[in-house]
Amino acid sequence: MSVLDQQGAEERDPVAGTAPDQPAGSGAAADGGPKIVRSREPARRRGLFLVLNAVSVLLGIGLWWVLAAAGFTLPTPPQVVSRAGTLISNGTLAGDVRASLTRVLIGFALGTAAAVPVGFLMGWYDILRGLIEPWIQFFRTIPPLAIIPLAVVIMGIDETPKIFVIFLAAFLACVVATYQGVVSVDRTLINAARVLGANDLTIFARVVVPASTPFILVGMRVGLGSAWATLVAAELIAAQKGLGYRIQNAQLYYDLPTIFVGLISIGILGLLMDRALLLAERKLTGWQERR
Repeated sequence: MSVLDQQGAEERDPVAGTAPDQPAGSGAAADGGPKIVRSREPARRRGLFLVLNAVSVLLGIGLWWVLAAAGFTLPTPPQVVSRAGTLISNGTLAGDVRASLTRVLIGFALGTAAAVPVGFLMGWYDILRGLIEPWIQFFRTIPPLAIIPLAVVIMGIDETPKIFVIFLAAFLACVVATYQGVVSVDRTLINAARVLGANDLTIFARVVVPASTPFILVGMRVGLGSAWATLVAAELIAAQKGLGYRIQNAQLYYDLPTIFVGLISIGILGLLMDRALLLAERKLTGWQERR
């Protein structure tokens, strides 16, 4: 740190530049060095959020139970738990979860892998933005559910159309977020890097990519939700196994407990995957200020 930087830091930080008449123990260590005080506020807030999450889940289950007991056409929580135990014991639920999760992971991974470079290219090069953006906006206005019949007719009823529509849903959500992240990079940072002699590749790797990472991860989280919604619709149309297929099959027989087991399974899987992305976001964007 230069002398000017050090003087500026001392002016901003009264602890580092402690006055001679400062009382002992008021922020400086006995040897004159700064006293480091670690705040426990983030840990307390995380603990509070976990407690609130648990309370919210219990209240939701309680409200569900009350509505079922009041005569609404809903199965009670014990009935759903009993049906889940049956589906787990005979291996049905495991097979459905495996089939649906495989489709989502493949489609989501392919969609994200394609969206990130396309979004970067759109945000960095005006020519490519002009060529690609109309098609992105065009397909964004078409729900992936409307493409499912076309995909089934063209690609058949195997795994390909299901993975394709999931890919499309994840791609469209993530590419827009990535593009927005690139165009939102502070021009001051780019100009400062150019003044220091950085070329386009260095600026892209050291400035644009880190600044765009929060946008990319938000787009991935949105794309994950779209992928699950599209998967269930695809399995309702053409599937022999999967959570969406199980829900549709149960609907034909008015099997409400099985429907609830499928819905809860989808919600839990989606929540776990979203929390994994949120954890990755915290690790990759630790420099970002948060409330």
